[in-house]
Amino acid sequence: MVEHGSYSKVQALNDLCATTFTPSGIPSPSSPAIRKLCSLLDTIHAADVGLKEENPDDDWGHGFFGLDRLSQAARWSQPITYIDIYECDSFTMCIFCFPTSSVIPLHDHPGMTVFSKVLYGSLHVKAYDWVEPPCIYESKGSSCPPVKLAKLAVDKVLTAPCGTSVLYPKSGGNLHCFTAVTPCAVLDILTPPYMEDAGRKCTYYHDYPYSSFSTRNGTEIRDGKEDDYAWLAEMGTPDNLYMRQGVYTGPAVNV
Repeated sequence: MVEHGSYSKVQALNDLCATTFTPSGIPSPSSPAIRKLCSLLDTIHAADVGLKEENPDDDWGHGFFGLDRLSQAARWSQPITYIDIYECDSFTMCIFCFPTSSVIPLHDHPGMTVFSKVLYGSLHVKAYDWVEPPCIYESKGSSCPPVKLAKLAVDKVLTAPCGTSVLYPKSGGNLHCFTAVTPCAVLDILTPPYMEDAGRKCTYYHDYPYSSFSTRNGTEIRDGKEDDYAWLAEMGTPDNLYMRQGVYTGPAVNV
């Protein structure tokens, strides 16, 4: 637990989000309000939201993909903990706590903007944006689902302390995958929040190398290298996505 001051950083963050976001959208990426929000997020640490940084030596996973000492089943048995801080029609504020080697598979954020701040540890982020105009390949007479071309936007490891990452509806890596390199925690703000009735449903994807389908439909890369592109196919929620609900123990958020 942390000492709860009269006006915490979490309260300041919530108040700024409440004055910045609406259910229908957010200011432009160049807006001073967005820069102000990122600056505030940059100052937030694990203790500010009631978290204690985990010791990598106490974690069951070892190494980037944990292949040296654990079986696949044992690694997946460690759940990712989801902690809800606050949610309204305009935004969601939440925390994800990852054991080493745990993964949130590739998924999208339709029409949404997401701010992510790594609170402790190291997290590998791989993210794509859809190619515009859309490039879709549908195999006739095959059980293979349609695939859509996307371009790699982010492929790097974020290690705390580091700056806030932002993805937008059509840029910055709206489709991303998180893999924990060490025990880590991420504070997320999603605006507007997921809402299936409004068309903001989370969809998971499998990514295929560009060469898997390019020769079949004659697609040619004109901007960048083939390694910068992938074909994405929709898939159901992965069976190995193991999450549990956590309890928020940081300063209370007053609305």
